[in-house]
Amino acid sequence: MKEVWVCLERWDKAMVTAALEAGVDAVVAPEGMKEEIQALGRIVVVSGDGDWVPGRDVHFINVRSPEDEQNAARLLGQGLPVAVMHTDWEILPLENLVARSGRLLVAVDSESRLETALGILEKGVSGVVVCAPDPQTLKKWVQRVHAAVPAENLVDAEIVSVRPVGLGDRVCLDTSLMMQDGQGALVGNSAGFLFHVQAETRQNPYVAPRPFRINAGAVHAYVKVPEGRTRYLCELEAGDRLLVVDPSGTATEAVVGRSKIERRPLLLVEAVYENRSGSLLLQNAETICLSAPDGSALSVTQLRVGQRVRVALSCEARHFGMPVSETIMER
Repeated sequence: MKEVWVCLERWDKAMVTAALEAGVDAVVAPEGMKEEIQALGRIVVVSGDGDWVPGRDVHFINVRSPEDEQNAARLLGQGLPVAVMHTDWEILPLENLVARSGRLLVAVDSESRLETALGILEKGVSGVVVCAPDPQTLKKWVQRVHAAVPAENLVDAEIVSVRPVGLGDRVCLDTSLMMQDGQGALVGNSAGFLFHVQAETRQNPYVAPRPFRINAGAVHAYVKVPEGRTRYLCELEAGDRLLVVDPSGTATEAVVGRSKIERRPLLLVEAVYENRSGSLLLQNAETICLSAPDGSALSVTQLRVGQRVRVALSCEARHFGMPVSETIMER
């Protein structure tokens, strides 16, 4: 998720409260305000006497010339956050900086600048420093930033096999999000072929809905997390972030509140898309569902050869969850 900082020029309790309620990551404030801000809630204060000190923990710069751009690029290379604060920033220098690796934030004082910052080179900046005129606008802009998660491209693969394979350890991911029908996670035995596994949002005769839960698969499986990465299901724990996707590919982020690993009977589901194949071990239970092409839920206990399910494909291999250009075969 992109970072959101809020810039305060003077003490304003309503603005600080709105920032805390909106879930911002930091407040940039004049010296002497840290105690008042943190009396309202736990949050990072960026100031001369704050948790992060400008020039030591973060760099604030203006970019008005090629020399300024070069300086910003040099600072990004040091690994600290770099915040471009000049509100008359130009697009081209920011594109050049976004193209580099690093933690780049820019100040935004209008909705149009916010949209531009989020869309530069299609991936946008790492974060924004919101200079909003009032609490309502602040909340609206922060919500927009939090919603800026790239969509996933899903296709329809054909089921070629569904068979019991015996007992194994599977993972239920209980999140802090009350998911809607169709939302779920991308999980697979191969990081390049991920099945869309839906959350337990629907009524059924066997157990009450648990919209916060995704019964995701066996412990070894890959699961998609933010920033284009994957992790093993067994690694996730409270506080980690999970990518939540609907059948159309629209994505958001959720915080993992609990990971439950229990031994259960498993099914091996195998599917193909053109010349690609993939598989996933899922609990053999009525409440675990994959997504049909129309977004409806297909219980794994009713899954049949020839049916189609939504999957996400990628060409990259993975090394510690990061995409790499490397030849890796997973079977």
